[in-house]
Amino acid sequence: MSSAGAAQALRVVHETTYRYSPRVDIAYHLACLMPQSGHAQQVADAEIAIEPKPAQRTVATDAFGNLRTWFALFTPHDVLRVRAESRLVVTPRFAELDPEASARWETVAGALRFRVRAPFWPAADFLYGSPFVPIIDDLRSYAEASFPAGRRLIAGAIDLMHRIHADFTYRPASTSVGMPLAEVFAQRHGVCQDYAHVMLGCLRALGLPAAYVSGYLLTRPPPGQPRLLGADASHAWVSVWCPQAGWVDLDPTNDLLVGASHVTLAVGRDFGDVTPLRGVIRGGAEHTMKVAVTVLPA
Repeated sequence: MSSAGAAQALRVVHETTYRYSPRVDIAYHLACLMPQSGHAQQVADAEIAIEPKPAQRTVATDAFGNLRTWFALFTPHDVLRVRAESRLVVTPRFAELDPEASARWETVAGALRFRVRAPFWPAADFLYGSPFVPIIDDLRSYAEASFPAGRRLIAGAIDLMHRIHADFTYRPASTSVGMPLAEVFAQRHGVCQDYAHVMLGCLRALGLPAAYVSGYLLTRPPPGQPRLLGADASHAWVSVWCPQAGWVDLDPTNDLLVGASHVTLAVGRDFGDVTPLRGVIRGGAEHTMKVAVTVLPA
């Protein structure tokens, strides 16, 4: 469970290729593929290459502080390639974390409960239901086993992470982005996005602020096996807030505190806020998409 370890210099390449039939005449896209310094990481450089060359391109910061690249294509095309590459150094954040030093969970939930003229807490932006993570009674009931009266918030969140990891089965291609959270919870299997959404739903149902974090994870091949370029994938985990420790990142898919092998890309309420690439096109009635992610020691 520990995130202890030395800082790591990493290189991340995220390539997305769309092939269209018939060709696309006009397209508008929004990419969320640029990591930033912060979250215990220092970005040395980051860039996005787009083919065909966009007619218009703008980089801006969204409401959650993420860098977004908006671009427009006015040239007819049957292939779109977007390649994001970054180099950065990630430092472990939670090696000295003491879960029992955090506030009692009821104290935090009570402080953030809405009251007229009460002080505003920025963490409250991540307190309520969102399009992919509605407030569900079954998730509240499940979470209560990890949060008895008087339990420390971070200790309860770590216990909840352990339980989700134990109760759910990682099964690629078993869910879709649009599958309702209640159905994901009932079937008890999915991918990292599902693990994160379930944990978010549990925490928010108790009145605790929690954010969805998208990023990457450095994986290591079996001994004696070469690292396969493009064989990695995007990853997702949860960040829970408490007054003493700030935002604490937990990875329920792997049952651990986030460490120096995790690269933070973007933060939002759920997957919908941090979708890597989305857009609107005219044409291209049929299309295929291929994504290749590589995370390497720099």
